[in-house]
Amino acid sequence: MNFSELFKQTNQLCRLSPDGKYLATCVQYRLVVRDVNTLQILHLYTCLDQVLHMEWSSDSLFILCAMYKRGLVQVWSLEQPDWHCKIDEGSIGLVSSRWSPDGRHVLNTTEFHLRVTVWSLCNKSVSYIKYPKACQKGMDFSADGRYMALAERRECKDYISVFVCDDWHLLRHFETETQDLAGVEWSPNGCVLAVWDTCLEYKVLLYSLDGRLLSTYSAYEWSLGIKTIAWSPSSQFLAISSYDEKVRILNHITWKKIAEFEHPANISSTKVVYREVEKCPVVVSEDLSSSQITVSSSLFNTQMLKPDPDRANPKVGVSLLAFSANSRYLATKNDNMPNNVWVWDMQKGGLQAVLEQTGPVRCFAWDPRRPRLALCTGNTKLYLWSPAGCVSVKVPVEGCFQVLSLLWHCSGDSLILLGKEQLCLCYMETEDAPKP
Repeated sequence: MNFSELFKQTNQLCRLSPDGKYLATCVQYRLVVRDVNTLQILHLYTCLDQVLHMEWSSDSLFILCAMYKRGLVQVWSLEQPDWHCKIDEGSIGLVSSRWSPDGRHVLNTTEFHLRVTVWSLCNKSVSYIKYPKACQKGMDFSADGRYMALAERRECKDYISVFVCDDWHLLRHFETETQDLAGVEWSPNGCVLAVWDTCLEYKVLLYSLDGRLLSTYSAYEWSLGIKTIAWSPSSQFLAISSYDEKVRILNHITWKKIAEFEHPANISSTKVVYREVEKCPVVVSEDLSSSQITVSSSLFNTQMLKPDPDRANPKVGVSLLAFSANSRYLATKNDNMPNNVWVWDMQKGGLQAVLEQTGPVRCFAWDPRRPRLALCTGNTKLYLWSPAGCVSVKVPVEGCFQVLSLLWHCSGDSLILLGKEQLCLCYMETEDAPKP
């Protein structure tokens, strides 16, 4: 693999266009658009203040830049660099801004979640949606871009409104059987809407497009419940992670549990454990220290962190879930063991591998084309896992570049590695890439 030189960025605001042709980065109040292949600057835009959120439109023709402190949103055009749009929410404030699936409407959520404002770039019309709920994930669009599900809170009760994105008319409105709704998420095929309750109660509800309750799932009571959920790309599996350090898998036919993945501190030696080992010579030097990945045949035994019961959002339970593009593998991270990533085989219904790092895992992401997992731990290395094995590569750049997060190009041929104030591109050798 090859690496590019370093480029500046702020607040890790770096986004690849959906068509894979452009790379947009924010540096303070400037928006820089580069060609992904040559990395040459194509456009340079100046915003009115420091950008806190940036997002591409679905057709890669517009870029949205939000400045929440000033209640401003600016939209820039790649086809017409002289054209621009400014949206000012005024004294009502701004806490969130995003594109609609058609890339021609901007949805702004005001302070205190008083309303969602839908701004049209085509005819400059404005629509308002009242009572949006402030929660973990209160808005989600179906994968085909036809429908939007919005969580609402009225008179101390939770509701779901389903809107048609073409003209924003209300399709369905129904009350949910939740105490304090935490999030909503469409299945990739757009047929089912998953709704989960507050972390104080383990409950997942599955609704059809017309608002019918298809099924309800609850694993236990009287304890901290769900942390997050994830659909498989095939829509066949729904993974639910919780504070009891387990992931439960529901099937799409009966919505019953078909598997339960635990994250114990000790596992049998029959499983493959990839352990990162620090190797330092007698003369201790930062330049001489190195590390390598070893395949361990010994008993897996790792330390578990004890959460502080007096602090909110305790570091306990499974917080990260991600399915591979072919739905074959599921990667998880248990906050009790922050140095480990667990890879599960959905076909066999069991553990495939454990990646034990020397530091806490900051981020992991699947290749969008192949069963290949990339992860980082905040050091100078990039780690890759595939069914064929595991490897670590030091990023060969000047200075101390620590990889804090990463994202894949849609082709799977390259990775964007993000540090605190810089980024670089990693180009993969596609010829030797593992095939699904």
